[in-house]
Amino acid sequence: MTEEEIKDLEKEVKKLKRISQEWASQLHDLVEDRLPAGYEEIPGIAQSTYDACKAWADASKRLSAATATA
Repeated sequence: MTEEEIKDLEKEVKKLKRISQEWASQLHDLVEDRLPAGYEEIPGIAQSTYDACKAWADASKRLSAATATA
């Protein structure tokens, strides 16, 4: 992987981390402010949070692999 590709992947990891933190914040707000009345929101927000965290973890693994071989 080129240095430019690694930099792009680092940006992607940072972006995905920010997105996962935003979803985690929404999940926190649901728990703190809208439960139990907002219980029907749990599956959608939880799935989106999981998906965002998984995308970040996958990108982080790719970055670790790229920097280990660089």
